Amino acid sequence: MKIQEYTPKDKEAWDEYVLNHPYGLAYHLIAWKESVEQAYNFNSLYLIAKKGNTIKGILPLIHHHLPFLKGKLISLPFCDAAGPLADSPDTEKYLLKTAVKKASERGIKEISIRSSKPFAGLNEDQIINNSKIGMILNLPDNSNILLSSFKAKLRSQIKKPLRDGLTIETSGVKLLKYFYPLFAENMHALGSPVHSKKWIESILKNYRNRAHLFIVRMPDKKPAAGGVLLCHPNRVSVPWASSRRKFNRWNPNMLLYWNFLKFSCDMGYPFFDFGRSTPQEGTFRFKKQWKAQISPLFWSDLAVKYNSWSSMESINKLSSSELGCCWRKVPPSVAQGFGPELRKFIDL
Repeated sequence: MKIQEYTPKDKEAWDEYVLNHPYGLAYHLIAWKESVEQAYNFNSLYLIAKKGNTIKGILPLIHHHLPFLKGKLISLPFCDAAGPLADSPDTEKYLLKTAVKKASERGIKEISIRSSKPFAGLNEDQIINNSKIGMILNLPDNSNILLSSFKAKLRSQIKKPLRDGLTIETSGVKLLKYFYPLFAENMHALGSPVHSKKWIESILKNYRNRAHLFIVRMPDKKPAAGGVLLCHPNRVSVPWASSRRKFNRWNPNMLLYWNFLKFSCDMGYPFFDFGRSTPQEGTFRFKKQWKAQISPLFWSDLAVKYNSWSSMESINKLSSSELGCCWRKVPPSVAQGFGPELRKFIDL
């Protein structure tokens, strides 16, 4: 077994390994790396474990840092889960050991792993995230079966926007000019700086036919809700979705998510990933009504110097709460101008 750093000639083999691995996610694909580099100029360290010419494991890492500071290696920033993929826990350990060595050589003192599964044979209790959970829906063979499985109230909420004349459109980057303003507006209302438009554009372009942008329009064609889907044979993930609060009584978000699920179901994807939630809060209850099930997340930091794991839970909760409280007070025009410059330094 040998560990080597990724080069562009490895792209096809890397993506093929990710697409065929039972725990592979869209975030593991090289398109995420390309987008981070193009939009935010962070360097990457993507490691490949090989036996002969055969890939036995991968570990994607981005060097995320503030200007002039060492920061940390993250697998991966701006998403819920990535982490190592390998044919065995021993290979995952070997990849992490190599990452520690390379981090130490660069003077980087911390490695953060965010995974949808336990990794490297570590005790689950040691690495599980108790403050955030994933929400996953097992999809049936077609969307008619899924629709009929919902309670009558939910089916009514799905159909009402259509009766009221709302419509939905699906495409790629050409719809970004409609999605980005409502996305920025919603992020400010939630107390979070918004990602740059270039970041979303890079994702849509680099993922190509594995990325889909949905827009819900009011009867007068004004954009009311929208979101991005990233597709992997194992599951469809929704990294970003937003709706305009002034249109809430027309339920555009219900129409949006139903079309997410309908698309995923009819295209034959087995699972739909609603993204992370805080247990029992609003987004958790919204996802739960679609029959999504709790799926643990395994997020932990490795202190390079001491080679020991620690929980990320308290750090994430504190920073998110403080930022949200302050950011809502920033005028929207200032937030939309300055927010993207700040957002790239927030790794979640």
